[in-house]
Amino acid sequence: MAPMSNSYAQPILRTADLSEGLRSVERLLGIADLRDLEVDFDVLVSSAHVLTPLLKLFPDAEWWAEGGRSGSSAKGDAPSAHLPVRLGSWAAPVETVGPFLDALGGSPATVRWDFMGWPAAPEVGLGVGGARGAFVTLCVNARDLELEEPATDHTVFVHVKQVEAERAPWLAAQVGLRVIGDLVMAPY
Repeated sequence: MAPMSNSYAQPILRTADLSEGLRSVERLLGIADLRDLEVDFDVLVSSAHVLTPLLKLFPDAEWWAEGGRSGSSAKGDAPSAHLPVRLGSWAAPVETVGPFLDALGGSPATVRWDFMGWPAAPEVGLGVGGARGAFVTLCVNARDLELEEPATDHTVFVHVKQVEAERAPWLAAQVGLRVIGDLVMAPY
């Protein structure tokens, strides 16, 4: 089995307005190669009123109990008996983004758009970027990709290959933004 390579991500927007975050994601997607576009979701769920609609939206979602406790979808456990849980769904259609965001309440979550690649960035000496490292993540009610820093605002990250780190500020500039934090290794 070949080791997976993580992308590197850099924050380019932090806002209390979720719709502003979504507009920034849309602008970034507007310059990306969207072949094979899919969306991945990750959320920390603490209440049944959030869990129920998420399981309706993603009946095959994987989940596991938080805080070192046992309980997971792999064991066939009932997630409501193990709250708080971390729930994830991968390779979902783009149409699920709105219903997912509507179901969150104040739960910290990430929405990651995964696509074929970034455009060439000749101003910084980079050709077209491939699928590895071509993501945009919206952290909802969180400041970090691992959902360890809950917040009342939302952060947009662009992902790039580590060897193409200069692509991140270039991408931000293409949509009228700038980087606002360090380049960090993403958990995926």
